[in-house]
Amino acid sequence: MFEYLKGLLVQIEASYVVLDVNGIGYKILVANPFAYTEAQATKIYIHQTITESAQILYGFVDQAEKQLFELLIAVTGIGPKSALAILAASNHDGLIKAIRTEDIKFLIKFPGVGKKTAQQIVIDLKDKITKLGQRDIFATESSVVTKTKPQEASSLQDALAALSALGFSNREVQKIVPTLEQFSADSTDAYLREGLRLLTK
Repeated sequence: MFEYLKGLLVQIEASYVVLDVNGIGYKILVANPFAYTEAQATKIYIHQTITESAQILYGFVDQAEKQLFELLIAVTGIGPKSALAILAASNHDGLIKAIRTEDIKFLIKFPGVGKKTAQQIVIDLKDKITKLGQRDIFATESSVVTKTKPQEASSLQDALAALSALGFSNREVQKIVPTLEQFSADSTDAYLREGLRLLTK
Protein backbone atom coordinates (compact mmCIF):
# COMPACT_ATOMS: atom_id res chain seq x y z
CA MET A 1 0.00 0.00 0.00
CA PHE A 2 2.75 2.48 0.97
CA GLU A 3 5.94 3.05 -1.04
CA TYR A 4 7.33 5.61 1.38
CA LEU A 5 6.25 8.13 4.00
CA LYS A 6 7.73 11.60 4.41
CA GLY A 7 7.24 13.67 7.51
CA LEU A 8 8.73 14.84 10.79
CA LEU A 9 10.61 12.30 12.91
CA VAL A 10 9.12 12.89 16.37
CA GLN A 11 10.12 9.84 18.45
CA ILE A 12 12.96 7.30 18.58
CA GLU A 13 12.74 4.08 20.61
CA ALA A 14 14.84 0.91 20.79
CA SER A 15 13.02 -0.86 17.97
CA TYR A 16 11.01 1.79 16.14
CA VAL A 17 10.56 5.42 15.21
CA VAL A 18 7.44 7.55 14.99
CA LEU A 19 6.98 9.68 11.87
CA ASP A 20 4.44 12.51 11.94
CA VAL A 21 2.84 12.82 8.50
CA ASN A 22 0.34 15.69 8.36
CA GLY A 23 -0.62 15.24 12.00
CA ILE A 24 -0.78 11.43 11.96
CA GLY A 25 1.92 9.55 13.86
CA TYR A 26 3.10 6.36 12.15
CA LYS A 27 4.95 3.80 14.26
CA ILE A 28 7.59 2.27 11.99
CA LEU A 29 9.82 -0.66 12.91
CA VAL A 30 13.35 -0.12 11.57
CA ALA A 31 16.68 -1.94 11.72
CA ASN A 32 18.54 0.90 13.44
CA PRO A 33 16.32 3.61 14.94
CA PHE A 34 19.34 5.56 16.15
CA ALA A 35 20.53 6.20 12.62
CA TYR A 36 17.73 8.78 12.48
CA THR A 37 17.44 12.09 14.26
CA GLU A 38 14.44 13.62 15.98
CA ALA A 39 12.72 16.79 14.82
CA GLN A 40 13.91 16.42 11.24
CA ALA A 41 12.07 15.97 7.96
CA THR A 42 12.62 12.33 7.00
CA LYS A 43 11.69 10.04 4.13
CA ILE A 44 11.28 6.36 5.03
CA TYR A 45 10.51 3.60 2.54
CA ILE A 46 7.77 1.30 3.81
CA HIS A 47 6.84 -2.37 3.78
CA GLN A 48 3.42 -3.03 5.28
CA THR A 49 2.12 -6.29 6.67
CA ILE A 50 -1.53 -6.83 7.57
CA THR A 51 -2.75 -9.67 9.76
CA GLU A 52 -6.02 -10.37 11.54
CA SER A 53 -4.72 -8.71 14.69
CA ALA A 54 -2.34 -5.99 13.50
CA GLN A 55 -1.08 -3.71 10.78
CA ILE A 56 2.69 -3.27 10.97
CA LEU A 57 4.95 -0.85 9.09
CA TYR A 58 8.64 -1.64 8.50
CA GLY A 59 10.90 1.18 7.40
CA PHE A 60 14.07 1.46 5.29
CA VAL A 61 16.49 4.15 4.18
CA ASP A 62 15.94 3.44 0.48
CA GLN A 63 14.30 1.08 -2.00
CA ALA A 64 17.28 -1.28 -2.20
CA GLU A 65 17.24 -1.91 1.55
CA LYS A 66 13.49 -2.48 1.34
CA GLN A 67 13.98 -4.97 -1.51
CA LEU A 68 16.60 -6.86 0.48
CA PHE A 69 14.23 -7.06 3.46
CA GLU A 70 11.50 -8.44 1.21
CA LEU A 71 13.89 -11.03 -0.21
CA LEU A 72 14.89 -12.11 3.30
CA ILE A 73 11.35 -12.51 4.65
CA ALA A 74 10.46 -14.62 1.61
CA VAL A 75 12.95 -17.22 2.86
CA THR A 76 11.38 -20.01 4.90
CA GLY A 77 12.37 -19.54 8.54
CA ILE A 78 13.10 -15.81 8.31
CA GLY A 79 10.56 -13.50 9.91
CA PRO A 80 10.55 -9.70 9.86
CA LYS A 81 12.39 -9.42 13.19
CA SER A 82 15.24 -11.65 12.00
CA ALA A 83 15.39 -9.76 8.71
CA LEU A 84 15.71 -6.43 10.53
CA ALA A 85 18.48 -7.86 12.72
CA ILE A 86 20.37 -8.98 9.62
CA LEU A 87 20.00 -5.54 8.04
CA ALA A 88 21.12 -3.83 11.24
CA ALA A 89 24.09 -6.07 11.90
CA SER A 90 25.46 -6.50 8.43
CA ASN A 91 26.90 -4.28 5.76
CA HIS A 92 25.58 -4.81 2.25
CA ASP A 93 28.80 -6.19 0.78
CA GLY A 94 29.37 -8.53 3.71
CA LEU A 95 25.90 -10.04 3.48
CA ILE A 96 26.05 -10.47 -0.29
CA LYS A 97 29.51 -12.04 -0.05
CA ALA A 98 28.31 -14.47 2.63
CA ILE A 99 25.39 -15.57 0.48
CA ARG A 100 27.48 -15.85 -2.67
CA THR A 101 30.23 -17.85 -0.96
CA GLU A 102 27.76 -19.90 1.10
CA ASP A 103 29.32 -18.65 4.34
CA ILE A 104 26.95 -20.36 6.76
CA LYS A 105 29.04 -19.38 9.80
CA PHE A 106 28.53 -15.70 9.00
CA LEU A 107 24.77 -16.05 8.66
CA ILE A 108 24.12 -18.06 11.82
CA LYS A 109 25.48 -15.22 13.97
CA PHE A 110 22.23 -13.35 13.51
CA PRO A 111 19.35 -13.79 16.01
CA GLY A 112 16.85 -16.41 14.92
CA VAL A 113 19.07 -17.84 12.18
CA GLY A 114 20.17 -21.44 12.67
CA LYS A 115 22.18 -23.61 10.32
CA LYS A 116 19.12 -24.88 8.43
CA THR A 117 17.76 -21.36 7.93
CA ALA A 118 21.17 -20.07 6.87
CA GLN A 119 21.39 -22.81 4.26
CA GLN A 120 17.91 -21.87 3.05
CA ILE A 121 18.98 -18.23 2.71
CA VAL A 122 21.83 -19.31 0.45
CA ILE A 123 19.62 -21.61 -1.63
CA ASP A 124 16.86 -19.05 -2.08
CA LEU A 125 18.89 -15.87 -2.51
CA LYS A 126 22.22 -16.76 -4.09
CA ASP A 127 20.99 -15.90 -7.58
CA LYS A 128 18.59 -13.14 -6.58
CA ILE A 129 21.03 -11.20 -4.40
CA THR A 130 23.52 -10.50 -7.19
CA LYS A 131 21.48 -7.71 -8.76
CA LEU A 132 21.51 -5.78 -5.49
CA GLY A 133 25.30 -5.86 -5.31
CA GLN A 134 25.81 -2.69 -7.30
CA ARG A 135 23.89 -0.52 -4.86
CA ASP A 136 24.91 0.42 -1.34
CA ILE A 137 21.64 -0.04 0.51
CA PHE A 138 23.21 1.25 3.67
CA ALA A 139 24.34 4.55 2.21
CA THR A 140 23.03 7.32 4.40
CA GLU A 141 20.62 9.75 2.84
CA SER A 142 20.63 13.39 3.79
CA SER A 143 17.57 12.80 5.96
CA VAL A 144 19.24 10.09 8.03
CA VAL A 145 21.89 11.29 10.42
CA THR A 146 23.41 10.23 13.70
CA LYS A 147 21.48 11.05 16.82
CA THR A 148 23.83 12.30 19.52
CA LYS A 149 23.28 12.51 23.25
CA PRO A 150 25.20 14.53 25.83
CA GLN A 151 25.92 11.57 28.11
CA GLU A 152 27.77 8.52 26.86
CA ALA A 153 26.14 6.34 29.53
CA SER A 154 22.68 7.16 28.21
CA SER A 155 23.79 6.45 24.63
CA LEU A 156 25.24 3.10 25.66
CA GLN A 157 22.08 2.07 27.50
CA ASP A 158 19.95 2.96 24.49
CA ALA A 159 22.25 0.91 22.26
CA LEU A 160 22.00 -2.10 24.59
CA ALA A 161 18.20 -1.83 24.53
CA ALA A 162 18.28 -1.73 20.74
CA LEU A 163 20.46 -4.86 20.60
CA SER A 164 17.96 -6.69 22.80
CA ALA A 165 15.10 -5.45 20.61
CA LEU A 166 16.85 -6.93 17.58
CA GLY A 167 16.73 -10.36 19.21
CA PHE A 168 20.15 -10.81 20.80
CA SER A 169 19.94 -12.57 24.15
CA ASN A 170 20.61 -10.79 27.43
CA ARG A 171 23.65 -13.02 27.96
CA GLU A 172 25.08 -12.09 24.57
CA VAL A 173 24.49 -8.39 25.17
CA GLN A 174 25.93 -8.39 28.69
CA LYS A 175 29.04 -10.18 27.46
CA ILE A 176 30.06 -7.22 25.29
CA VAL A 177 29.19 -4.49 27.82
CA PRO A 178 32.74 -4.23 29.27
CA THR A 179 34.17 -3.81 25.77
CA LEU A 180 31.57 -1.19 24.84
CA GLU A 181 32.27 0.71 28.05
CA GLN A 182 35.86 1.11 26.87
CA PHE A 183 34.70 2.18 23.41
CA SER A 184 34.76 5.93 22.90
CA ALA A 185 31.58 7.07 21.14
CA ASP A 186 29.43 10.18 21.15
CA SER A 187 26.19 8.67 19.88
CA THR A 188 23.84 5.75 20.35
CA ASP A 189 24.25 4.87 16.69
CA ALA A 190 28.01 4.48 17.11
CA TYR A 191 27.59 2.24 20.17
CA LEU A 192 24.96 0.16 18.38
CA ARG A 193 27.12 -0.36 15.31
CA GLU A 194 30.10 -1.36 17.44
CA GLY A 195 27.90 -3.71 19.46
CA LEU A 196 26.61 -5.33 16.29
CA ARG A 197 30.17 -5.71 15.02
CA LEU A 198 31.23 -7.42 18.25
CA LEU A 199 28.23 -9.75 18.27
CA THR A 200 28.63 -10.86 14.66
CA LYS A 201 32.40 -10.96 14.21
